[in-house]
Amino acid sequence: MAKKPATTGKGKPKSATPVADKKSAAVIAKLEAECADLKEKMLRALAEAENTRRRSERDVAAAQKYAHSGFVRDLIGVVENLSRAVAAIPPDQDGLDGAVKNLVVGIQMVNDEMDKVLARHGITRIAPTPMRDAFDANQHQAMQEVATSDVAPGTVVEVAQTGWMLHDRLLLPAMVIVAKAASSQDNVAAASNNDKSEG
Repeated sequence: MAKKPATTGKGKPKSATPVADKKSAAVIAKLEAECADLKEKMLRALAEAENTRRRSERDVAAAQKYAHSGFVRDLIGVVENLSRAVAAIPPDQDGLDGAVKNLVVGIQMVNDEMDKVLARHGITRIAPTPMRDAFDANQHQAMQEVATSDVAPGTVVEVAQTGWMLHDRLLLPAMVIVAKAASSQDNVAAASNNDKSEG
């Protein structure tokens, strides 16, 4: 037969000795501290795993988006040469032989199709408008500064070579000549040159 626990006169079990209560309380406090520490470590590990997952997703997306940047850099030279060929076509083609006219039309068609393909893949040309657009250090590279009073300082005066972007990433900056403020000596020299040319 099982022994019944000792009770007080009111039917409640007798409490353990005060020394046992202190030991139990110390063990409970230690276990609660360990539990809180393990919970904090677990939450940190989960947060780190989530950050790693997000970082990996960003890296994969960027790799897919910019994977062909090396190929595009190589292709830019070919596209530039094709654009130069189209720019060299004379506006009046009436005097051209029939075969040459067909060749010209073919070159223009290839150039137009190339522009469409590049745009479809997020490859865009940086072509600032001379005498209007301001110099943008994020997309342009200044080759030279020219003193002029025709436009505000910092305005693109001439485009030597167009630039290229792949989505939002710069592949090749546009090579430009930029206006700078004309000094008083430049203004005097320009006026004397104008006087000589008129006389």
